[in-house]
Amino acid sequence: MTDAQLAQRAKGTVRAFNEAGVLVAADVHVATRLCMLGGESSEVVMLAAALAVRAVRSGSVCLDLRRIRDVIVDDTDAEDLARLPWPQTSTVVTALRSSPLVIGGTAGPLRPLRLVDTDEGELLYLDRYFRQEQTIRRVLEERASSYPTIDGELVRNRLAAIFAASADSTVGPDRQRVGAALAVTHWTTVIAGGPGTGKTHTVARVLALFASILGPGVRIGLAAPTGKAAARLQESVRGQDGIEGLPTDLSAMTLHRLLGWQRGSSSRFTYNATNRLPYDVVVVDETSMVSLTMMARLLEAVRPDTRVLLVGDPDQLMSVDAGAVLADLMARPVVSAGNPTFFDLVDADLVDGQSPEAFSLDERKRLHGGIVQLSRGRRFDGAIALLARAVREGDEDEALRILRSGDPAVSFHGPDEVEELRADIVNTSAAVTGYAERADAVGALEAMEAHRLLCAHRGGPSGVSWWAGRAIEWVGTASGKFLDPSDWYAGQPLLVTANDYEAKIYNGDTGVIVARPDGTRVAAFQRGRAALLVHPSQLSSVQTVYAMTIHRSQGSQYGTVSVVLPAEGSSLLTRELLYTAITRARSHVRILGTEQSVRAGVQRQVLRASGLRREIALYDGPVNPSSS
Repeated sequence: MTDAQLAQRAKGTVRAFNEAGVLVAADVHVATRLCMLGGESSEVVMLAAALAVRAVRSGSVCLDLRRIRDVIVDDTDAEDLARLPWPQTSTVVTALRSSPLVIGGTAGPLRPLRLVDTDEGELLYLDRYFRQEQTIRRVLEERASSYPTIDGELVRNRLAAIFAASADSTVGPDRQRVGAALAVTHWTTVIAGGPGTGKTHTVARVLALFASILGPGVRIGLAAPTGKAAARLQESVRGQDGIEGLPTDLSAMTLHRLLGWQRGSSSRFTYNATNRLPYDVVVVDETSMVSLTMMARLLEAVRPDTRVLLVGDPDQLMSVDAGAVLADLMARPVVSAGNPTFFDLVDADLVDGQSPEAFSLDERKRLHGGIVQLSRGRRFDGAIALLARAVREGDEDEALRILRSGDPAVSFHGPDEVEELRADIVNTSAAVTGYAERADAVGALEAMEAHRLLCAHRGGPSGVSWWAGRAIEWVGTASGKFLDPSDWYAGQPLLVTANDYEAKIYNGDTGVIVARPDGTRVAAFQRGRAALLVHPSQLSSVQTVYAMTIHRSQGSQYGTVSVVLPAEGSSLLTRELLYTAITRARSHVRILGTEQSVRAGVQRQVLRASGLRREIALYDGPVNPSSS
């Protein structure tokens, strides 16, 4: 714990947790301030408030009081954490039930904490996040209370026409067709699936279907959490060939742009609960990366008669901010009886069968709630698919067996066994540089996709900074050139770190410096089958990238992926992180780490606490508890 992370005025129990690294200074300062303003003197309540702040900082929406001790602190032994003066859950709950921070008090109406009872135990919220979660819950329940009116025969014929090319009764039900039927018969639809299961393929056909039944003037909003994801969504949808009726002028944007971000405005967004979005259809890609706050803002801004289509992979890494909304929506209990019109459209797809694609009883129940999981992977199969499945299902022994199987699609190396990694980095760089020096921007960009080095951390011996330095040293030695990242050299790989809408480059974009026949240099970025060329002077936020964090790689694909795992004690090493890294590869996954780090990664699942998947009752006080 550094001096900057210590709260100098922290006392008692809170100070012990601060010194142990469980709490940082900001957690303590917020809790201390809340207690002071609310007239609360209990150390137990102050600790609970600080842990609630920590929970949000760690990605949870609230603090699950049953799991109050389930914390991981890098470089801190579990036994040391266990020796901290943890209060009993019952003691915390009792203190909170009488706390003015929860029920109000003589100091004023301030009630910054919300205590919620559920059938699985109590949850403690900061008020802001409780309200946002309630907004999502309310809007979804209102949207699920009715169904769109459609011409069933017209939709049936259009579904048959749009999905005729992919119809194959020998492999079981067409889940993409089922997803399209859900989207047209429900106000809110979730289409989930791993890489290569055809999510974008399905979205394009859904949009063609909407254009047919709602008319050519249908207003469609395509959005994603990041500029890179939005650009990729636009390219993918426009690149779907041969779909009759698919609008050709579709554009995608970030969620911030969709909602109309206003700097300095108290409302923050142009479109909100009182000024609704003008679209008939809103599609959000990469929904796993959407935070609770952004999802609340989106749902309150859509009209009740707007179809909302949420698309993503719930097993991937979640938003860097609080919330795991997509995973929560997938796990919410379904109470709806379902739309009879939908079941009439897909009755043949739901017939019991032995196909791997057949819907399980649980999946059928989720269909009632407008949720479908695509499962037939088309991007990779074999050992990579089996490894991803083992990690997703938490089977550490199977994951290690596959890594050690000798299959050419996977390999497992110790932290210092870098010969093959070095060869891939050097060879990829040589290929990229060759194209770049010949002014072939598209060739250079395609060559960059052959290999990518991914790390969990930014710093440290297993982090991006250290490995990027090592990689540039290898490349420079092999080429006989001194590579100065501050200079623009042909073949220099780039990573954009901030959106620049004027230049049309986005946070997360990767590119390469390419020579031109006149001796000048330009930065090239992939745009569909072409390259966007930008003068380096326009690149305000960019860095050289020979290694990348796994978070940054989300949504991208590479031929070979090399993954550097941190030590097993790293709190970043999780099942979702490992799954995301593995599923970036098309043909080969190389893991560098120890058996202990692989086991830790498979075992440790991100458990972001929230109330979205539970039935809740808000505790307002000892006399008048009321339902939310």
